[in-house]
Amino acid sequence: MQLDFRQLTLLPLFTGICEEDLPAMLACLGSFQKKYKKEEMILLESNEVRSVGIILSGTVHMIKNDSEGYQTLLVTMKEGELFGESFSCGSHLDARVSFLAAASCIILFLPFYKLIHSCKMTCPFHHRLIENMVRLISDKNVQLMDKIEVISKKTLREKIMAYLQRQSLEQNSKHFTIPLGRLELAEYLCADRSALTRELSYMQRDGLICYEKNTFKLLL
Repeated sequence: MQLDFRQLTLLPLFTGICEEDLPAMLACLGSFQKKYKKEEMILLESNEVRSVGIILSGTVHMIKNDSEGYQTLLVTMKEGELFGESFSCGSHLDARVSFLAAASCIILFLPFYKLIHSCKMTCPFHHRLIENMVRLISDKNVQLMDKIEVISKKTLREKIMAYLQRQSLEQNSKHFTIPLGRLELAEYLCADRSALTRELSYMQRDGLICYEKNTFKLLL
């Protein structure tokens, strides 16, 4: 697979890095890319993580399975976002979650050790790359804080409304489309799918929202 270096310059991780510098930089870092089919597991919980993944195309779900086999969707990541960085840069390299291709994906992997340490050639773009990655890790932490805020609500209705209000804010509109289907949304909210579907119907009946599939409108 040939990398589109012009496309890479548009990704947040490579902000401020010139297109002509990318081939040498990626070769220096020992990068490699892989394709994944929809529903294919990219990384299993407890596997050792030594590389940061950058999503070149597709969508990736960070999921957690409990001892009884129940699955919780923690974060949905799209093109340009990172995953695996929290484990590859820690003192314990074992993943605490799994990463699943929610759609067909192309992932560029960068070995973390080479990414975080300047090479002997002291490449001028390396420091910028590290700065970009730190910013993206911070953004991921904000995503997880948002998730905690949503699921900490006491009732399912409050959780749904908190999630929808967050989506409305991010898309700057009271009429918006969410990135999750019903099962995925139920997993994200730590709720039963049937209960979620029923509560959405009640919320529409009560004049709080109207919706068609994944498109919602807040009425308040």
